[in-house]
Amino acid sequence: MNPIGIREVAAHAGVSPGTVSNVLNRPEKVAAATRERVQRSVRELGFVRHGSASSLRAGHSRTIGLSVIDIGNPFFTDVAAGVEDMASELGYAVILGNSAGNLAKEERNLLVLSEQRVRGVLITPSGEDPVRLDRIRERGINLVLVDHPAHRPDQCSVAVNDVVGGGLAVGHLLERGARRIAYLSGPSSIRQCQDRLEGARQAVLQAGLDPAVTLAELTVPSMNAGCGQQAAEALLTSGALPDAVFCANDLLALGLLRGLLQAGVRVPGDVMLIGYDDIDFAAASAVSLSSITQPTYRLGRIATQLLLDECDNPEAHTHQQIMFQPTLVVRESTGAQIATS
Repeated sequence: MNPIGIREVAAHAGVSPGTVSNVLNRPEKVAAATRERVQRSVRELGFVRHGSASSLRAGHSRTIGLSVIDIGNPFFTDVAAGVEDMASELGYAVILGNSAGNLAKEERNLLVLSEQRVRGVLITPSGEDPVRLDRIRERGINLVLVDHPAHRPDQCSVAVNDVVGGGLAVGHLLERGARRIAYLSGPSSIRQCQDRLEGARQAVLQAGLDPAVTLAELTVPSMNAGCGQQAAEALLTSGALPDAVFCANDLLALGLLRGLLQAGVRVPGDVMLIGYDDIDFAAASAVSLSSITQPTYRLGRIATQLLLDECDNPEAHTHQQIMFQPTLVVRESTGAQIATS
């Protein structure tokens, strides 16, 4: 059975194919009574427009792109859930790209999104080069930064203040008595890692201590649980464990926790531990993990709202750079007493 096309709808409604096309693409040009007759025929016949053809005519599709640096991290899974829910409510679908922190892969993903004529792109960029992102906007595709602040007034962004977050984490460890703190981080090219380190340094200085003495940095190639466990082995063979470890995300912290516990190290008795992101696994780990929490789902929703407002209301749209503040969640890994029933 052949699918219903515009000609069949036109014959059913008693109008020309051009009128049907106008109802589908430029309804304001068609009289209300005629528009209703055509729409009734569309419903009765079960006509479904060809999405790729209509997007070619309009210059864009009912899709947006989302590019993240690690979809395996529950932080980005929660962000993506917020993006997808808001996009769905506004009549859009989402195409997801995972760059894995690889600039070349990110470039390929962005090219594919451009070829698909997406309405706009939400991106957590893998690097700090703004020229790459400007090329996307030059193609007529609106773009909003997610979990990354914009440094220009004509760019929307939604982010969390990671300098404040790093300060909260290390300030808490200092209050618990730690004086030798290790910062376990991913590659220095990741802005979030550098901002959290800067916050950690500021907290040490505010406590009247020397960061060169109090704070040591340990870098691993990827911010996942496997690298966290490898970092535990490095700490165990270093000769002297720190008083505490601040991890740049919870996956690192959970891997580190596993490695320390397997070696018989008591957490928090021998080493205190705090993570970042407050993913669901943080509260459910063998020793519940203190962490810095971020409004991940809300990040995704608001970023999507900003993007589609810019797409649909370009003249009235106001660019916004929204910065959320993180909060500290204290659990067993830094000495909190958990009540038992």
